Order: sequence, then C-alpha cells, then structure tokens
Amino acid sequence: MKSTKTAVGATVAGILAASISIGAQAVPDQPKEWEKCAGIAKAGANDCGALDGSHGCAGQAKEDNMPTEWVYVPAGTCDKITGGEVKAVKPAKS
Repeated sequence: MKSTKTAVGATVAGILAASISIGAQAVPDQPKEWEKCAGIAKAGANDCGALDGSHGCAGQAKEDNMPTEWVYVPAGTCDKITGGEVKAVKPAKS
C-alpha cells in the first residue's frame, strides 16, 4: 500500500513539474513595441478611434474586420494574422 501511494505521489509530482516547465516556456517576453493592426478587430472591440476618423473611441467598431478599425498587438504579430495590416508601431511602456 505504501509503495502505491509513493508511486502515485511521484507521478503527480512529475506531471505538475512538467506542466510548470511547459507553461514557463510558453509565455512570451513582454513586448518591446506594439503595432496598430487594422482589419482584425471584432465589432465593439477596437482600440481607440477609427483610422478614417468616423469615431474617436474604443469599442465603437460596428462590424468585425473593418479595414479602418484596429487593435494593438505585439510588434511582428499583425503580419501573421489573416487580414491584418500594420498601420503604426509604438514603443511599449517600461
């Protein structure tokens, strides 16, 4: 009975250690720059004003994936998203 508890404890400890090490590797570094990525924002989920000046606030996109609506993404990400187009880059706050 004692060896079964020991084996189960070792198995659980191994699973926890593996998941912690995988999780630590999967988290990217803090971005050094952000891109204003247009064409990927969901309706009501844009970051700030439209590129065409039709509104000046976040959360006012009327439709998904409008070319004038944008969100900030880490630099180098926008080109990887279908429909994304980089409109500006800004440094991240330290």
